[in-house]
Amino acid sequence: MARYVAKNIVAAGLADRCEVELAYAIGVPFPVSVMVDTFETGKESEHVIIAAINKVFDLSPAGIIHTLGLKAPIYRQTASYGHFGRAGFSWERTDKIEELLAAL
Repeated sequence: MARYVAKNIVAAGLADRCEVELAYAIGVPFPVSVMVDTFETGKESEHVIIAAINKVFDLSPAGIIHTLGLKAPIYRQTASYGHFGRAGFSWERTDKIEELLAAL
């Protein structure tokens, strides 16, 4: 999910580079921490980007499963050649650009 969020931030033009870190605790339905590092390439402050992330993305475990379609049988395709940087995976989509820009 962190990759999906970061790709959408870059695609929306909010930063040239982006790393997203999510921290969870057992029994807590949403992340206890959302951190963004734009490596000083951000067009907005990282605090503003984090606020937009929290408005646009459902970062609960159930939300991640639903958003990325993780109950679908996609895992055989990820077994060879990795699962990042390849078309066809839900976490490679950049479909939240307009929502992110509107949340700013």
